[in-house]
Parts: sequence; structure tokens; C-alpha cells
Amino acid sequence: MAAWVESKLSGIGESIFSTMSRMAHECGAINLSQGFPEFQPPQTLIEAVHKALLDGYNQYAPMPGLPLLREAIAGKCAANLGYILHPETEITIVPGATAGIFCAVQALVHAGDEVIIIEPAYDCYAPAIKLAGAVAKSVALDPRTGEIPWDQVRKLINIRTRMIMVNTPHNPTGWVLSEADWAELERIVLASDLLLLSDEVYEYMVFDGQKHRSAASIESLKDRSIRLSSFGKTYHATGWKLGYISAAEPITKRIREVYQFMAFSASTPMQMGLAQFMRAHTDHETSVAALYQSKRDFLAQALKASRFQVLPCQGSYFQLVDYGAISQAPDREFAEQLTREYGIASIPLSPFFRNDPGHTLLRLCFAKENQTLAEAAKRLCEI
Repeated sequence: MAAWVESKLSGIGESIFSTMSRMAHECGAINLSQGFPEFQPPQTLIEAVHKALLDGYNQYAPMPGLPLLREAIAGKCAANLGYILHPETEITIVPGATAGIFCAVQALVHAGDEVIIIEPAYDCYAPAIKLAGAVAKSVALDPRTGEIPWDQVRKLINIRTRMIMVNTPHNPTGWVLSEADWAELERIVLASDLLLLSDEVYEYMVFDGQKHRSAASIESLKDRSIRLSSFGKTYHATGWKLGYISAAEPITKRIREVYQFMAFSASTPMQMGLAQFMRAHTDHETSVAALYQSKRDFLAQALKASRFQVLPCQGSYFQLVDYGAISQAPDREFAEQLTREYGIASIPLSPFFRNDPGHTLLRLCFAKENQTLAEAAKRLCEI
């Protein structure tokens, strides 16, 4: 290959989400792979966006986002999550949380820096770090228990370490950072003077009476943390690609310096529709946990007759299952076989690790209608 067509991300290839969704389409399989809801956003939200289109909200929004939406976010965070954000200086609307992560890393991580990630990690983390000219260093949590080896995290820290990235509720495992995890993380971040990027896009999907704990709610971490949230996940509208970044004013300024040249602004009518919906429907966010807990429980119950082991799931809309009683094939090979022969598309866990640990685990998305989950479970029970 000629030098002028070599990529900065040479060797990355197609994401596992694209691969498995394409296989699902080609095989006519039930798609429990890519993480998107099968059902629509609330009808009144769609109507609010439609009204915004008709009312003329079709040009650029202000770069940080519509003030009305940022005020609505600040109100929701105070009421539901227990922390205060300044809508003018601490909230930035972006075209999806992935774009927000990219902007934050490009703004705050420099060439030669090191960033610690916890694997299995969402697949955009390491590429964003590499494109900043930095190096990703990783430790692996135990997908079966959610335990994070904090001693290993400490051993990775040196003078080049700039940031730690965490994700809670966690994709793909469904674990939620415990109070003990937050205490360890707080000690590490403060002792080493690090930045913390906290990916919290599944913040409203926490089950069994647990409460979401945000980096923004820990006073000592608030001024050095960057928090990512997703409207797409909370409002069942992943195709809208809309999210936001919250951070203290000095960090927000640096992120906006990059964001203005990456996208400048996000969809105006969708911002206005969301702002109006959030003001009129104050209970939506609190209903999300009940919705997805019921779907988690429905799928788990339906899989009881299968040979798959259903692992604990504390949050998100993903369920890990262990196929070790069925096969010892590598997870990607087994996931492809499952798609072709049984018509169920899933996500293998190995692409979330830079070094495949050899788990016999698959991720299933349960953000689907119950009849879809029932049919998927029926097929899995036949294996």
C-alpha cells in the first residue's frame, strides 16, 4: 500500500457491531447484537420534534447547544441524580456520546500521554486515544464478577499518565461501579493528579433498587472529571445521535475549542423537541430503569431452560451469557455460528479486549419487544 493512503488507524478494520449487524441482515437473524431499541421513542417526543421542524428550528443551534435544553438537563441532573451543573458553562450538547468522547480526548490528551482504560472497553476509546498521539494502557475487570484490579491500575500510573476512562453502567458486562470502586478511583485520581472521563450513557438503566453514582456527584472529582451522557439511550432514539458532555468550566472551555471545529453544533429541531419533552414529562427518566429491568428479567426467565449461563446484570440493556457448556470455540467463531445456524446475532466479548482473554461469553441486547426476546430465547433453548 502506498504511504499516502496509510491510515492513522491502520489495522483497526470494521467494528464488531457493523460486522454482526450485517451478518444478521444477510442471514435473516434476530439482531440482539448492536445496542439499539426495537421500539420507538415516546410519541409525544416525536411530535415535539415535528413541531420544532414546522416552527422553523432548522438552522444552526448555538455551539454549546440550545439554552432551553441545557437548562432542562441541569434540572434533571439536580432532581434525579443529585448534583448541580451550570447550564451555560458546564454542559455542551454534542452529536452523540461517541463524538463527545472523541472531542474530550482530543482536547485534553496530548501526544506522548498515556490513558488507562478498563477492559472490556467500548471500541471507540482506544482509537480516540491513538488519534491524539497518546497510548492506551489497559487492565481487565472480571466480566463474571465485575471486580476491577485496582492494584494493577496503580502499577500502570507514571509521569506520562494523563487520564483514566471508566464506564458505568458498563458496556458490555452490565456491571455498575460500587461505592468501594468509586472510593478506590477517587484515591487514585487525586493521588496522581489525573483527569477522569466517566462514560455514563446508561445512567438511567440501573436495576434492583440501586442508584446511579456519577463522577459529578463526588465533590473531589467534579472539577477534574468529564461526564458523557446519551439522549439516544435514555429516549430510545439512538439514530438521532444526540448526547452531552458535562464538566467544570475550565475543562468545558478546552473541549468546546475542539468541538467547534469537529461538528460545531448538533441537530436543532431535535434539541428543541427534547427540551420541550423533558419539561413536560418529568417522569420519563425514572421509568427507564423499570422498563429495562422487566426486559432483563423476561429474557433471563426465558433462558432458564437453555444451556447458556445467564450472568448478573446490574445495569445497561445488555446481558452476558456464557456458552461454555455448549462449546469451547472462540467467541467470535461461536457468535458467527449462532447467527448462521440458529438465526441469533450477538456480540462476542473478545473485540472489547486488545488481548483476547479467551472468555466463552456473548453479549445480548434486550432492548427489544418481548415477542422478539421470546423467539430469540426459544431458538437459544433449542441449542
